[in-house]
Amino acid sequence: MTIVDAVLRSTGFQRHRGPGDLTVELPQRPPWQVAYVRTAVVVDLLVGLTAGLVALLVRFGDDAIAPYVVAVAATPFLWVATLGVHRLYEHRFLGSGPEEFRRLLSSAVHLGAVVAVLAYATKTEVARGFLGLALPTALVLGLAARYALRLRLHRARRAGRGMQRVVAAGHAADVVRLVDQLALEPSHGLQVVGACLPQSGQVDVLLSRGIPAVGGFDNVLRTVRLCGADTVAVVSSPELAGEELRRLSWKLESSGTSLIVAPGLVEVAGPRLSIRPAAGLSLLHVEHPRLSGGRRIAKSALDRGLAAAALLLLSPLLLAVAVVVALTSPGPAVYRQRRVGVGGREFTMYKFRTMYRDADARRAALLARNEGNDVLFKMRNDPRVTRAGRFLRRYSLDELPQLLNVLLGHMALVGPRPPLPEEVAQYPEEAHRRLLVRPGLTGLWQVSGRSDLSWEESLRLDLRYVDNWSLALDVLILWKTGRAVVRGSGAY
Repeated sequence: MTIVDAVLRSTGFQRHRGPGDLTVELPQRPPWQVAYVRTAVVVDLLVGLTAGLVALLVRFGDDAIAPYVVAVAATPFLWVATLGVHRLYEHRFLGSGPEEFRRLLSSAVHLGAVVAVLAYATKTEVARGFLGLALPTALVLGLAARYALRLRLHRARRAGRGMQRVVAAGHAADVVRLVDQLALEPSHGLQVVGACLPQSGQVDVLLSRGIPAVGGFDNVLRTVRLCGADTVAVVSSPELAGEELRRLSWKLESSGTSLIVAPGLVEVAGPRLSIRPAAGLSLLHVEHPRLSGGRRIAKSALDRGLAAAALLLLSPLLLAVAVVVALTSPGPAVYRQRRVGVGGREFTMYKFRTMYRDADARRAALLARNEGNDVLFKMRNDPRVTRAGRFLRRYSLDELPQLLNVLLGHMALVGPRPPLPEEVAQYPEEAHRRLLVRPGLTGLWQVSGRSDLSWEESLRLDLRYVDNWSLALDVLILWKTGRAVVRGSGAY
């Protein structure tokens, strides 16, 4: 049995021999998952080998000691075994993003701790330079490899491949809500292919979404087989709760079908959720978002420090853009506009001017061509935008002066879009929640479509950020912002 076979078997990817000694996959896991794990194991073996060789050559050069040559040979297998212990080859963590990267970091830390403890217990001399090079190298290469695999998987999912086929069980309205929510972000890999409803009269609601209602709650397993599904998603339903849900889990267990429960909570991230067992019940505890305290102080300090460094490093570019704006159309290079910040306090936001000087006066004449809504004015081909302004907007260069706002504490590097006072005046009640944190130079709206987003989508993303913000999420958004800006899509 190869190490790939061992990993597949340990994570539920069972195999058996078919006719002609041909390896056949059992239906417990779809072929794309098996292929993904195979690729991940091979890549991780290469990562471990590369990390060992780098540490050996840098630490010892041509004078490699025999025990460390053996250590290099063992490093790939130790690395893969450690990742396996941290469940990085289980299907629910494949391409999961932050959780996958967190487990990879834990793997490196724990492997280093285990090696150190074993060396101390057996009084074995281990060169700290070798260990200090091998583990960080494995971690960096491993993160890069997992990120590349994740991008590849997301591309496949956007094309409709590599999806978990899901049967949703619940009332039609809740199933439709689940279908619509999953359709917004296909990269998560869940595709509803059938539904089980308590009443046949609700079928038409689902058919409008292209989802067949195949059966009722009493034949979920049969529906799974008919639809070729590998996952059942139970949306909040009193008919499928308590003992009924428990019995359903037993039935699905025998077929290797995954069971997930959608509690009806919207836009609440995993770190805020935890399970509390009490009196035989599994209670879902939802923590309040932490919008103040030490983490907020740390975020503010980090934002201002990075903004100051960016202003210093980008000063030649800022000067060049200012000169181009001033020379290509009459008016000041920097445009000042009143925006609403944290707590509803107004501030002056700075941008490079991308429109002609009389743009505000011409807006009323263009309201009939508004492609946004009553709150947000948007035009794809706005005649008020200058030729240089179109280029600046495409690559978000017009936003760079907002680094000064970040330095002054009016804005953050990452946060909701800074709204205009007249937009805030028309906010529905729930939208005011955006004002609980500082507006951002970039945010989820920037990396999810920019101006192509509707008002409702922008609001949904901003509220998601407010409810789930963390420093890790900020770092992830900043990373994705670079790709969004380079592509230049959705900016006008």
